[in-house]
Amino acid sequence: MRPTKPLAVLAVIAFALLPAPVHAATICTIVADADTRNVLLAEGDCETRVTPASTFKVPLAVMAFDAGIIASPTEPKYPFKEGYSDWVADWRQDTDPTMWMHYSNVWYSQRLTEQLGAAKLTAYAQAFNLGNADFSGDAGRDNGLMRAWISSSLKVSPLEQAGFVAALVNRQLPVSAHAMDGALSLVESPGEADGWRVWGKTGSAYPRNADYTLNYARGWGWYVGWAEKEGRRVVFARLNQDDRRHDVSGGLRARDEVMGQWGDIAARAGL
Repeated sequence: MRPTKPLAVLAVIAFALLPAPVHAATICTIVADADTRNVLLAEGDCETRVTPASTFKVPLAVMAFDAGIIASPTEPKYPFKEGYSDWVADWRQDTDPTMWMHYSNVWYSQRLTEQLGAAKLTAYAQAFNLGNADFSGDAGRDNGLMRAWISSSLKVSPLEQAGFVAALVNRQLPVSAHAMDGALSLVESPGEADGWRVWGKTGSAYPRNADYTLNYARGWGWYVGWAEKEGRRVVFARLNQDDRRHDVSGGLRARDEVMGQWGDIAARAGL
């Protein structure tokens, strides 16, 4: 039987430094048993923290449900206003929680974080063991409520992402059952892969250069979630980083990679 490692204390990770491909590199692929939290597969650097980008929407949904800000998958519906983040066409419309998650809408997240406030966001993140729980934002810019989770102060490792998802799907977070059930209902499934039903959230962001511009050639791509088959449930996180600019977001490409490679990933995890 293959040895396993607990999520809480992952003392040794096989740090596989893969040859740099032409366009992107996988930083980490981690799979863990959702119930026991034993790590079944950890390839690459799964402990270094980076920006969570839009994967933060899942813990944010838990927080907002628990605080009574989100009431249901369809409430509240906030109106779009000029001046909101709108670089995606589908964001330029009134948006409810289901649409927020589906379109990965930044301005809806910002309305939620504004209502929660930095102190409550920090307290929730600390209770969820969500990385460094730092919502201060960019140094000297006072923008934590607007973008702490996007190439800024909040940083989370793939290992911590998997741990959060395990706590969520097992309803073990220190919040109401309604909050966890509500957040889970918003997470989408792209379908089945090798007989496993997969659910997850994408995330995409770009590092900052020294002059505060974005480095579009080095974008991160996340896909974080869980998968179920015949009563077995596992959690996973995939983190990639590009070495050139792409037209398709890193998160969508990470999701498609995980779905396309799931049979091989599951085999390497001993599933």
